[in-house]
Amino acid sequence: MIRMMKAILKEIRIKQYTKNALVFAAPLFGGVLLEWDAFFATVLTFIAFSLTASAVYILNDIMDREKDRQHPVKKYRPIAAGVIPVSFAWGLFALLLVGAGLLSMAVRPALGWLLLTYLVMNVAYSLRLKHVVLIDVMIVAAGFVLRAFAGVIAVGISASEWFILCVFMLSMFLALAKRRSEMLLFLSNPSRQRKVLQEYSIELLNQLLAVVTAVSMTSYSLFALQADRDTNGFSMMMTIPFVVYGMMRYLYLIHNKGMGGKPEDVLLHDKGILWTCVLFALLVVFLRDFRW
Repeated sequence: MIRMMKAILKEIRIKQYTKNALVFAAPLFGGVLLEWDAFFATVLTFIAFSLTASAVYILNDIMDREKDRQHPVKKYRPIAAGVIPVSFAWGLFALLLVGAGLLSMAVRPALGWLLLTYLVMNVAYSLRLKHVVLIDVMIVAAGFVLRAFAGVIAVGISASEWFILCVFMLSMFLALAKRRSEMLLFLSNPSRQRKVLQEYSIELLNQLLAVVTAVSMTSYSLFALQADRDTNGFSMMMTIPFVVYGMMRYLYLIHNKGMGGKPEDVLLHDKGILWTCVLFALLVVFLRDFRW
């Protein structure tokens, strides 16, 4: 029983829930995160999205269990390793979706439709789109955009076009970094890597990362400038150095430390990235909720 519980916790990928913290971004930048109703709705949204994401992980592992058994790391996933039976995994998948649906309806019905869109998009990704070069990373990035939109829906505010572009480009950055890490992992044995990686090269991924980094920094700078103009201030411009340092630090970890394969591990284990995110969030809260 204890072994099964540990396997379930491993399968639902609790560590990857850090990605779903993006639902807090819109309320944070909108200056409403510290309002109780908005905070409570955002927390429920975070839980609902986390349950949906866990359901997607289970679905992917069910569909990819044969390929995962050939992977040096993924072969230890509970479904691929046979610790969790496929029939039980399907039941857990359904239970998580029901829980996510009930929570989303408690927040706003529109959130339920967004979660359904996320699920359908990931099913399409698992069946076909993950094998299409460039589209695969764009779908991953689109998943992060939906997370950001979930936060928008939760508190009923509007989202800046620059904010959405920032989220998309930063997500592309993380997805490309992960693809690069996967390529390096199988550099000595390309036949074992996922099919779509055969369409990439380290040189191409390095160039794409450079482009996406520049666009991400520019997009955030314009977002901060627009936010200051909307409030007749200049405070949000103070957050730009944190974004620039964070992205440059991540590039340093990718190229010099061989990290980037798991963004959640980078966030939790690199003090430079962790403190940059913490200080950035605290500064945004101060600037947006306690205006000068």
